[in-house]
Amino acid sequence: MTALAESPNKIYDLVGIGLGPFNLGLACLTEPIDQLDAVFLESKPDFEWHAGMFLDGAHLQTPFMSDLVTLADPTSPYTFLNYLKEKGRLYSFYIRENFYPLRVEYDDYCRWAANKLSSVRFNTTVSEVTYDEAEGLYVVGTTGGDRYRAKHLVLGTGTTPHYPEAVRGLGGDFFHNSRYVQNKAELQKKESITIVGSGQSAAEIYYDLLSEIDVHGYRLNWVTRSPRFFPLEYTKLTLEMTSPEYIDYFRALPEATRYRLAAQQKGLFKGIDGDLINEIFDLLYQKNLGGPVPTRLLTNSSLNAARYDSGTYTLSFRQEEQEKDYELQTQGLVLATGYAYAEPEFLKPVRDRLVRDTHGNFDVARNYAIDVTGRGVFLQNAGVHTHSITSPDLGMGPYRNSCIIRELLGSEYYPVEKTIAFQEFAV
Repeated sequence: MTALAESPNKIYDLVGIGLGPFNLGLACLTEPIDQLDAVFLESKPDFEWHAGMFLDGAHLQTPFMSDLVTLADPTSPYTFLNYLKEKGRLYSFYIRENFYPLRVEYDDYCRWAANKLSSVRFNTTVSEVTYDEAEGLYVVGTTGGDRYRAKHLVLGTGTTPHYPEAVRGLGGDFFHNSRYVQNKAELQKKESITIVGSGQSAAEIYYDLLSEIDVHGYRLNWVTRSPRFFPLEYTKLTLEMTSPEYIDYFRALPEATRYRLAAQQKGLFKGIDGDLINEIFDLLYQKNLGGPVPTRLLTNSSLNAARYDSGTYTLSFRQEEQEKDYELQTQGLVLATGYAYAEPEFLKPVRDRLVRDTHGNFDVARNYAIDVTGRGVFLQNAGVHTHSITSPDLGMGPYRNSCIIRELLGSEYYPVEKTIAFQEFAV
């Protein structure tokens, strides 16, 4: 949907800002609810989700049931299975016998869903959010001059590529992995390429470049700060940590404990698919049958400094366990260094209405609210420090949205599970 002229007197129950998978899921779930008048604003001209990582064969790390709506409402017309049926691929997906949708397929599914919704406004950039004390409403202003008045806000602006301090202000043509596909052809013309990062994206790019190393003849390095190439922990009892019970447990812990655990739990949602790790080893074995392949894999290495001169990067690393410094020179540099949440500038006028913890981050309540009333402004994702690994998990998106809808209506439109785990997290 494109932006429409807004009536200055219209009051929405909900304005969603940003349209990633989580707010898109909320838009799908609110669409059939007559009691809720919602609108969702997105600055881009269409839905886009990690387009720079649409590598051949790359798939989600969660099953198809973790789509926009199924775990809240399996009868919804916006399920992934209904998408497959409309596209004529349901039987092919069934015969494929693989629960994990391709990444490009998931993106197309989200576009399909977004184009069916009446509440979505693309090409609409939010410039400012204010609060009308007299009417008790939030006023969302856009660069196009429209103003949306709402009783509630849901922030879904998502995260942005994270760049280490060492490369800020660095020249040259290095890039974040979010732009890999667009830059791959030029990258492969270089004599040497270095990937810095430890997660799934770094592994996918390394495998992709290693597959074609003998075609293009470059040297290839993969450097990670982690002690080893961690697999994503995906055992079933660990998956029970994506549960209402674990949220209750984690949210009730002291703030310092939550931050400590958040740092320790990265391997539960930022690790590498175990099959991909094995495929990388097998490919290395195969490539080395004809002699040593010009590639290095380096662990325990923190990027502390970088300089660029005459087409070459000199990267300074610290091998943490050995406490030794070393340098690598490379012509191509890809940073698979993750994403970070940045508080939107448009929230400045209402910052006094938003609650924070002692670290300065949003103190996300159990019901996902971040405002002083406890039910006026809600946050999608960006809550690992309050809701642990459930915050970025696609499968927990429908659960969070069901909770938010319950807060908006004062009753459960979609049943909200209270207990699903066999294990006990608290004593």
